[in-house]
Amino acid sequence: MRVPGWLDDTRTSYDTVAVSYADLLRDSLAGEPFQRGILALFAEWVRGAGNGPVADVGCGPGRLTGYLHGIGLDAFGVDLSPAMIEVARRDHPGLRFEVGSMTALDLADGSLTGLLAWFSLIHVPDEDVPTVLAEFFRVLQPGGVLLAGFHAGEGSKLKTEGYGGHQMNVYVHRRSPARVASWLQEAGFTVEAEMAHHPAPDVEGGFVFAHR
Repeated sequence: MRVPGWLDDTRTSYDTVAVSYADLLRDSLAGEPFQRGILALFAEWVRGAGNGPVADVGCGPGRLTGYLHGIGLDAFGVDLSPAMIEVARRDHPGLRFEVGSMTALDLADGSLTGLLAWFSLIHVPDEDVPTVLAEFFRVLQPGGVLLAGFHAGEGSKLKTEGYGGHQMNVYVHRRSPARVASWLQEAGFTVEAEMAHHPAPDVEGGFVFAHR
C-alpha cells in the first residue's frame, strides 16, 4: 500500500510520544530473555566481523543502543524523531545519537560493522523498503552484519493512539520473516537465519540475520 507523507507522520507521532515511550519501555528487556538472546547473538557476530561501529537505526530513546554498548559494542543511535533523540541523549549522556532518516543515512559507505533495525522497519511502506535496504547495504562494510526485528504476520493497520494515550498517525506493517529475507536478498545481502517469536497469544515477532 502507498502511504504518502509517512516520514512526516512518523516523525510527528514519535515526537509526540517520546517521553511516554521511554518511560514505558525503559526496563522492558529485563523481562525478555528471548530478545536478550537475539541481541547477544548479534553482538557475537559483530565481534567476529571486526567489532567496529554499530548503528541502531530507528533507535528511539536509545534503550537498545545503551544495551549494546553495555555488552561491549561500539554502538550509536539514529532516529527520525528529534524528540526521541533528545530523550536518548538525556538517558545515555555518554553515547552518540543523531537525527536522521533510514531512507538517506548520513554515514559513509562501508563505515559500519553492524546495523540493528529493531522494529524500526514497521512503518516503512512496501514501495520504500528497497530504498531503505539499499542504504543499509551501502553503509555496511563487506562482511558487515544486520539484524532486523519486526512485527510478523500480514497486513497493515493505522495506529492512531499509543504509549500513554497520545495521538499518533502511523501505519504498522506486518511482514513474514520469509518476505523480509527475500527483500534483503534482492538488496544484495546473504541471509543467515529467519526466526519467529510468539511471546503471547496472537502476538508474533520476526527476526532476520543477514550480512553484506
